Parts: sequence; C-alpha cells; structure tokens
Amino acid sequence: MRRSTIIAGLVLAPLLAAAAVPGLLTSVSPITIDPPSALLPPGAGHWFGTDQLGRDLFTRVVHGARPSLLLGLGATVLAVAAGALIGVVAAFGGRAADQATMRLLDVLLSLPQLLLALLVITVLGGGLVNVVLAIALAFTPGYARMVRAEALVVRRSGYVEAAHGLGLRPVVLVTRHVLPNAVGPVLVLATVGFGTALIAGSGLSFLGFGVRPPDPEWGSMLAEGRDFLADAWWIGLFPGAAITVTVIAVNVVGRAAQRRYTRRTS
Repeated sequence: MRRSTIIAGLVLAPLLAAAAVPGLLTSVSPITIDPPSALLPPGAGHWFGTDQLGRDLFTRVVHGARPSLLLGLGATVLAVAAGALIGVVAAFGGRAADQATMRLLDVLLSLPQLLLALLVITVLGGGLVNVVLAIALAFTPGYARMVRAEALVVRRSGYVEAAHGLGLRPVVLVTRHVLPNAVGPVLVLATVGFGTALIAGSGLSFLGFGVRPPDPEWGSMLAEGRDFLADAWWIGLFPGAAITVTVIAVNVVGRAAQRRYTRRTS
C-alpha cells in the first residue's frame, strides 16, 4: 500500500469519528453564542479561534463534519442506485427503451451538474434532504451511462449467455449475474465521485440552500467567513481547509481502490 493512501486513511479516520460521534472530540456546544469572545484568533483556548458570535470554530468544524459528509455520501449512494437501475433498464429493455433512455440522459448531461441541482432545488426548496436529492439527480446520468456500458459488456459474456440458455428468469439473471459485475467498477469510481458530490453539496450550502443556521456545516460556515476575510481570516480558513483535505483524502483512497480493481481485473 502506498504511503499516500495510508496518510489519506489516517486523515479520514478523525473526520469519520467527528461525523459519527462529535462528542469524542469536543464537549462544547456548536451553537451557543458568547459575544464577549467574538472574533478571537486561534490560540490555546480556542484552537481555531471564534466566529463573529463568539462560537468556538473547532467545535463547529467538528460538528459540521456530519452534515457535510452526509451531503456527499447520501447523494453518491442515491445517484449510484438510481444510475444502476436506469443503466440496467437501458441495457436490457430493448432498442426502444435504450434509445429513449440515452437521449434523456444526453439532455441531462448537457446541463452543468451544479445548474441541474439548482433547478431541482428551485422546485423542491432548500434543506439538507432536498440538497441531497438535487445532487443525486444531477450525478445520476453519469453513473447510468457507466452502468449501461458495463451491463452491455456483461450481457455478451459467456456465463450470462449460458445462464440465459438454462432458462433463468430475466429478473434473476440481472440481479444475480449482471448487476454484481456491472456495478463493481462503478462503485470504485463512486469513491472518487464522492469528493465531487461533497464539493457540490458544500457549494449549495455556501449559496444558502443547505443546512439552516445556526447548525454548523462546512459550506455555510465558509459563506459566513467571506465577510470577515480582512479582520478574521480563520472563520473561512478552517471550514474551507476541512472541505479541501477531505476531498483530497477521499480522492487518494478512491484512486488506490481504482488501481487495485484494475490490477485484479487485468
């Protein structure tokens, strides 16, 4: 295992701990304000400093890990699941279904993913759940095309043709033989796609569509810090650094999984 992969895993471990049990890292409330302590720079009392309302930034970054990671993970899981369903239907639904599905996917792929997510939010409204759904819908077409391509390759393989010749029902054939082999490579790529989904979720929260204040979330915290860059740079620095470090670490782990999968299949 490469050193970079080990370092990325060590970076992700405390982030996952913060998302799962933030109380392990801090016992301070992330939403309790303390005006006399407003805009204190990083120091022994407040490792990341305090924001404009006197709230401890380290605590808010720790508690902001859960909604931030949920945005990326929830959107990725939903996008992969929906993409797998659409891709298999396109590959096994006949020529008409394949053509109709692919033309729809082409239309969706012609739109920037963030713009498509904004269109969905315009209809559904803001909030954590709606942002997850919006990002998932924006990322589904890409996964659907990958699953379709893999499913077409698997469909022509010898063991699938043999299973079909033995009289297996289409549902059993797809669930037992096609999906496990077609979705495998997509799951590896989804590890890398998680970082992109996290950036998209943080971007939407930055625009005010995600978690509602005063609850902490890295994107919304970054938005709060933009008004204090000259006098309190730490307000925007640490949540922005959390996003950057998480995305880089996830991408390193995803690339390692992709290389390992490539070696196994080759």
